Order: sequence, then structure tokens, then C-alpha cells
Amino acid sequence: MSLKLPKLPSIRDLTRIYNLRAKQQLSQNFLMDKNVTDKIVSLAGLELENALCVEVGPGPGLLTRSILDRGAQSVVAVEKDPRFTPTLDQLRDASQGRFTSLIGDMLTIDHSEIIQSGLQLESSRELTEFSHIHLLGNLPFNVATPMLIQWLHLLAKREGIFSAPNVSMTLMFQKEVGARLTAFERESPRGRLSVVAQSICDVYQIYGVRASSFVPRPKVDASMVQLRPLETPLLKSSLSTLEDLMRFVFMKRRKMLARIFKDWQPEAVELLEECGIDPTLRPQDVPTELFCNLAQIIEQREIQIGVYSKSGFRSKPSSKSSASTSSNSSASTL
Repeated sequence: MSLKLPKLPSIRDLTRIYNLRAKQQLSQNFLMDKNVTDKIVSLAGLELENALCVEVGPGPGLLTRSILDRGAQSVVAVEKDPRFTPTLDQLRDASQGRFTSLIGDMLTIDHSEIIQSGLQLESSRELTEFSHIHLLGNLPFNVATPMLIQWLHLLAKREGIFSAPNVSMTLMFQKEVGARLTAFERESPRGRLSVVAQSICDVYQIYGVRASSFVPRPKVDASMVQLRPLETPLLKSSLSTLEDLMRFVFMKRRKMLARIFKDWQPEAVELLEECGIDPTLRPQDVPTELFCNLAQIIEQREIQIGVYSKSGFRSKPSSKSSASTSSNSSASTL
């Protein structure tokens, strides 16, 4: 079986035939240059043996074509906009049993439906599960970050499609968001999203996409970012605790951590010192691992981030005092 698609009408022709105009309210921008989508898929370095590729928001299907032309055997696309059903059905018929699409919202769809759709493809009929799952998508800019946060939470708990032994995400973001995701300590774009993503993933840009590659043309360039789970995650708490901590410290990103924590409660600076964090640093200067250590302590001691406590707290409670107070208090708070 040839892994190349047969000659198909161009995406420009299909959008004209089916009157498929981008909807501003859905933040749609179509990729029209297959050289760009082929480059993205090539640089993604996807392991395609025993793999399921899940594409989010395929639109008219140009990135889908590149994924299939690369040799993917099992591809499932999730598209929210039913107007694209005719173009995706045409691609399904041309794929020789390697592609299908689902109409639904990726934020709410049951992931088991995605996996079962992949296993029911003719190309996957001998499989009972996938060893690799690759999530790809030219995400609408207005929902890209909420989508990523949801997927990071699922990845941290190894739920849904992220329960596969090997998972990757290759996703399109605004250039500015991509810079934040990939920024390391002491780099100015670094923020909450940087630390949260890097606590469980290797994160790097694989390709920059000019605004001129999209129709309609957005106001900013885009960045294709890949996230692959760390073999040993830095995260030692729930992702929610780390996310709350990052939201708290980066709200005052220009201040030193000593000032941020003293404004919270004077004794809170002791937490920084306990984790080996220099209180004179600003949030963007702290390595992800140290923030993860801090989140672990906060979660273990049930400290409420940013909440002042008149009774204060002990940075290192003794075992005696801990045992004697455990029956009288359900949580220590700041």
C-alpha cells in the first residue's frame, strides 16, 4: 500500500468550492502552504510505528495531508466546525483506511472515543492499543493556552490519550506564547506557563511560521512548539498546586521574591530559604526544579497560597508538635 495520498484538489480550491471562510469568532486561520506543513511534520520527528496521530482542529485538512504523506498509519482528527466535514470525508476516502474524523470539541470529547476510532481504522485492525500517541494541531490562538493547560493536567495524571506509554504534543501558538513556553530561567519571556509546562515536559520550538502562511493573515507570527514528557518529571506535587503558586508569584514578576513573600506573610520567606531559593531573585530567575520543590512543601503542609494567618506557621514543624496538633487542625495556612 502506498503511503502517499493520491492527487487531490488544492486546499484553496476546496475552500472556494465549499465556501469555507474562516470564522473570526472561532479564531480560525488556515495554513495554505504545504511546504510549511510538510516541514512541520518532518521536524516533529514522530515515531509512526504502532502510533496514533490525533490532530486537533484540522480545518480543511492541509496539515492532515502532510501527516498522512509522512507515512502515518492511523490518524484521527477532531474538528469542532461541521462545515469541514466534506473536505475531511474526501480525505478519509483517499487515505486507504488510515484516517477518520470526529466532529466535537477537544476540550470536552471523551478521549476513549478518539482511541477507539483509531483502533477501528483498517490500518489498525490488528492492534489492541497504541504504544505512541502524537497530538498535533494548528490551534486557534484564542483557546490554545486553555487547551494546553487541560492537556498538561491530563498528562500529569496520565489520563485519556496521555495514558499511552509514549506521548508527544506538537502544537501551534502565537509567537509570543511559544516564547513563553520555551523560556528558561533568566529569560525575559519566562512566566507561569513556562514553569508549569517544563515541570513535566521537555519544551522546545521546532519551527517558526510567518503570518503570511495563514489565510486570513493574523496580526502576529506563529510558533510550532513540541512538548515531550520528561523521563523523570520535576513535578513533586499536584499540577494545580504548582499552577496556583506560579500564578501568585508571577502576578508581581518585577518584584523580588523576598518582597512578594513578605507581603504575603513575613515568615513566608523561610519557605524560600528551605527550598534553596535565593529570596533576592525575581520569579523569572528561579529554575523550574526549585519552584517544584516549593510547591511540594506547600502541598504537604496544606498551606493556602497567599492567605494570611494570624497564627503564622513553622517552616519545619517538629514531629511532636505535628502529632499533637494533627487532631485539632486540618490544615496549616498562611
